[in-house]
Amino acid sequence: MKRIIVLGAGMVGSAIAIDLSKKHQVTLSDFSTEVLDKVQKKCNSLNTLHLDVTRNESLKNAIKEFDLVVCAVPGFLGFQTLKNIIEAKKDVVDISFFSENSLDLNDLARENKVTAIVDCGVAPGMDNIILGYYNEIMKITDFECLVGGLPKKKKWPFSYKAPFSPIDVIEEYTRPARYVEHGKMVVREALTDCEYIDFDEVGTLESFNSDGLRSIIFTMPHIPNMKEKTLRYPGHVEYVKVLKESGFFNTTPIKIKGQEISPLDFTSKILFDEWKLGETEEELTVMRITIKGENSDGEHKEIVYDLYDEYCNETQTSSMARCTGYTATAAANLVLGGLFNEKGVFPPELVGKHEICFNYFLNYLKERNVIYRKRSRSI
Repeated sequence: MKRIIVLGAGMVGSAIAIDLSKKHQVTLSDFSTEVLDKVQKKCNSLNTLHLDVTRNESLKNAIKEFDLVVCAVPGFLGFQTLKNIIEAKKDVVDISFFSENSLDLNDLARENKVTAIVDCGVAPGMDNIILGYYNEIMKITDFECLVGGLPKKKKWPFSYKAPFSPIDVIEEYTRPARYVEHGKMVVREALTDCEYIDFDEVGTLESFNSDGLRSIIFTMPHIPNMKEKTLRYPGHVEYVKVLKESGFFNTTPIKIKGQEISPLDFTSKILFDEWKLGETEEELTVMRITIKGENSDGEHKEIVYDLYDEYCNETQTSSMARCTGYTATAAANLVLGGLFNEKGVFPPELVGKHEICFNYFLNYLKERNVIYRKRSRSI
């Protein structure tokens, strides 16, 4: 039995800790003792630790006795927290999805003989793992990932609930979207190029540009066409664009009755209640990964993986927490079991390229009823 510490007791971090506690001795840490108490009532085998990860020395002291760290802190804390973990010479699986380039820490991880698997969720995460595997056995020409987490019950006007902080969602709506077309990187505003896509289980959704390719822009530069788009219920994009164009996402403070306030802070506060996902509220995750290219026999193929997952009533775990968290716990078990022990920073595509790792992820998720359904055809 290995000793693991999970940093961050939010919806995904708590799901990770509970899953890992079935096989390992797990300590769940967070800045909020209230949140920790709530999770411990759900799973009393967990140890808990009050911890402020922004206090660098406290963090390094807290993790020194553990075999592995799982980092599930908010994105704005992610890069520095990961850097501190690597400096403490601890293997780590990270799902904090920070905006900085994780590969900038690769040399540091190698120097400290650390295995760091980053972006290890659903997307980024499983889409990278699947791409990494097929990149080894095909000459890929096209990669597309469509992904979204949605409430089962639509509530006007946004028809959306967030399994994490609204400010992280707004970041997705404001950060310029990068994709690759004909071998060149294209930068577009987020929320552009809206298309309607049909899914058997949920009906018609709208897709739009978001900055989701992340590491594969740098690790897979030979693939000429790559794009990730976010999925929402139809109409959502129009309402978000109204807020964006009206200045509600601006960060420059404005003065109201003598007090300065950031429009973004104000908007996030309003949307926190509007977008807050209830603890037992039913929601779903839908993803479609499409890969096109030429196989070793010279045949042009299209490979499609579809994911449709719902809130689990039995474990009272959100779908997004399941799909994101169990990818991370699979990676944690890969590292602890010695199936992946290369040193450095590894986005998921560099792990999934190994067939044994690729199969491990799919089987691990299937055991938890998170199922990726494959179909293929000649083109």
